[in-house]
Amino acid sequence: MHKSGFVNIIGNPNVGKSTLMNALVGEKLSIITSKAQTTRHRIMGVVSGDDYQIVYSDTPGILKPSYKLQESMMKFVSGALTDADVILYVTDTVEQSDRSAEIVEQIRRSGIPTIVVINKIDLSRPDALEALVDKWHQTLPDAQIVPASAKEKFNMEGLFKTILEHLPEGPAFYPKDTLTDKTLRFFASEIIREKILRFYDKEIPYCCEIEIDTYKEEEKMDRISATIYVSRDSQKGIVIGHKGERLKKVGMAAREEMEQFLGKKVFLQLFVKVNDDWRNNPRQLRRFGYEME
Repeated sequence: MHKSGFVNIIGNPNVGKSTLMNALVGEKLSIITSKAQTTRHRIMGVVSGDDYQIVYSDTPGILKPSYKLQESMMKFVSGALTDADVILYVTDTVEQSDRSAEIVEQIRRSGIPTIVVINKIDLSRPDALEALVDKWHQTLPDAQIVPASAKEKFNMEGLFKTILEHLPEGPAFYPKDTLTDKTLRFFASEIIREKILRFYDKEIPYCCEIEIDTYKEEEKMDRISATIYVSRDSQKGIVIGHKGERLKKVGMAAREEMEQFLGKKVFLQLFVKVNDDWRNNPRQLRRFGYEME
């Protein structure tokens, strides 16, 4: 008997969805920072065994859109509610937000097998966790509740077994050695964006988008040229920094992670350009790989 299916990961920002995705896949596919809106695209990770294939899909955190970029991000979430064989709804032990009430109601009505993962249980007391489990049993009566800690790798095996139990029977969708549907260009751009999220504050990370201009694979070294687009001239100066020091710091950190990811040397060039209000420009958003009507 072979089991195979799409397991879509949904939840609010900052509940550890991306950490959970990476823990389940066993590779760092989704970038992780403490800032909200880290995930902008829907990122797929494939785990295959002799008698199963699980296609995980990490979606952007649930939010109320303020501009067209965020509207596109929420389309990834809506899509994940329609093509899932299993939904992993991720919450944590401190989350108070009710922004996901509408999504939770859609999950309840969908009839799709759902697992509620209460993440970060290493930060909770047993009595508080018990109360949370009761709360989610009332909110989603048909769902299975699984407490876990993705960061501490606690109960990952239990969660994996629960997912397998819910998967339908069927053939594999992808060859056994497939890890993701994303290209090396995509991961290069995500690694650069993660460093921007880490090294800059306030609005800067949310006004930046990365485009890989050239990607040349050579035997001993990959040569990558990328442009960081910002929304205003003032942001360009902040990203570059005094005598280019801040941009150099981003480039160095990104290059080191790319080399670790690829297992070989990387030559990385970074440029910064202004693309006025790209977050509200459908044509530019399509160019950067976002879905628009």
